[in-house]
Amino acid sequence: MSGFSFVLAALFMTVVAPLWIIFHYITKWRGQRGLSAQDEQLLAELWDISNRLEGRIHALERVLDAESPNWRDKL
Repeated sequence: MSGFSFVLAALFMTVVAPLWIIFHYITKWRGQRGLSAQDEQLLAELWDISNRLEGRIHALERVLDAESPNWRDKL
């Protein structure tokens, strides 16, 4: 009987347990495919901040171009 339980344990560990773990994580992955509402809000805020920073950079470049036209050559 001991040999039979060993075979069952070995079969479980080599076939059933890996499949069980794989399907468990596939199910978890499918459940979290999309962004949550909080993630979408954060992404929108970051997008807005990046657009404002880009506008500031362009404004600074226009000021520098007007005051010192060769400032890009000095970099």
